[in-house]
Amino acid sequence: MSDPDKELGKQGEALAAAYLERIGYRIVARNYRLRLGELDLIAEENGSVVFIEVKTRRDGAAVGPFEAVTRAKRRQMAKVAMEYLVRHGQSERAARFDVVAVTLVGNEPRIELMQNAFALDEG
Repeated sequence: MSDPDKELGKQGEALAAAYLERIGYRIVARNYRLRLGELDLIAEENGSVVFIEVKTRRDGAAVGPFEAVTRAKRRQMAKVAMEYLVRHGQSERAARFDVVAVTLVGNEPRIELMQNAFALDEG
């Protein structure tokens, strides 16, 4: 990933985290990394652990943010999420996967949230 892409991704993650906090999510981890992969954000919301993928695009990008969360990415997220739950003694908690799409229209962000974007066994 090039430096401008990394900066765009960081900007999108910061915007997504602020948005989620405004609507009642409590962010518990950012950029959670394991050998298996990474989760952009981990939060708690209404008693559930929420694993969040953030996709940031400029307006007019060839592939939209939601479409960019491929089957391979969902599978990787599921593996990291399972490991997170085990390592943190939370295997019995309700968990879900959300996707936040951040689209920059000029310098203005448009943020969309897809809750329960996919199921754990869908990967």
